[in-house]
Amino acid sequence: MQHIFVEWGSKADWDALCELHYKGHTLAAGSRYMRCVLREPGRAEQLIGVMVFANPRPLDGGRNEVFPHLKPNVNGRDNRLINQTRLRWVNSSMTWNNRTVLDTMYRSAGIAYRFKNLAYRMYCDHYGLKFVESRSSMGRFNPFSIKTGMKFVKPKPAAALEPGLKFFAGHFKSSPQDIVAIAEELAGKPEGERLFLERKLREFYYKWSSVEKSGDKRDLGMTRVNELPIDYVLKQVMQLVFSATVYWIWQAVDKGPLPRSMPLAAFDEQGPNEPLARTWPVAEGAA
Repeated sequence: MQHIFVEWGSKADWDALCELHYKGHTLAAGSRYMRCVLREPGRAEQLIGVMVFANPRPLDGGRNEVFPHLKPNVNGRDNRLINQTRLRWVNSSMTWNNRTVLDTMYRSAGIAYRFKNLAYRMYCDHYGLKFVESRSSMGRFNPFSIKTGMKFVKPKPAAALEPGLKFFAGHFKSSPQDIVAIAEELAGKPEGERLFLERKLREFYYKWSSVEKSGDKRDLGMTRVNELPIDYVLKQVMQLVFSATVYWIWQAVDKGPLPRSMPLAAFDEQGPNEPLARTWPVAEGAA
């Protein structure tokens, strides 16, 4: 642990480790990066982890439970000014941690939650933010987000689960949970039937995807979806149907500037939701 550091990264760091991420390689708008590196004396520096931060999503059901006053159109009272004010507050107060990945050689060693906590502190300090949001499928099975100091909203089944099961049962013979079998069955169909099923998959994805109806995509309708590779669409449909994500949130607690590089061991000097003790030695040029 003493030779592992958390610091600012770049897109190149994500590119180096993105193949190890369980979910996908597509990044959200406004992505910025933090990285975790191993610097042992006498050895070359080694990248062992990367984290991606992005602009918060305009709408999120989990956020509405934590911040009820942000819930849109309560009693039909929303107007343009209210919508703009809400989004302005979200963008000025929050960031979204939408990807975190470690080299497989360094997993299950207590690095992930330490990395996340320190990166959250550094990122919020640098941009003057109050909260870090995250949505994770793995959060249901791995406690590292709790160890990070995050709070979560009680998980709910995916809204598209029942419609998705009916969709796959009506169009495919393969088990709906088996994406490989579904893809092979789709590819083996006669061209006319295959094109019909591809269109149905695209329509299902657009209907249930909030991502395709928000931000700079909200006015595109099916135009963008029709141009997406069908393997990507199928993967996203599987995510919508079977991936019940957990909404997590972390609140910044530090006051004053933080260095641009911090030892991973700094996590252990205080609780995950307490201000940094700042007793670690600052590396030369890190402040």
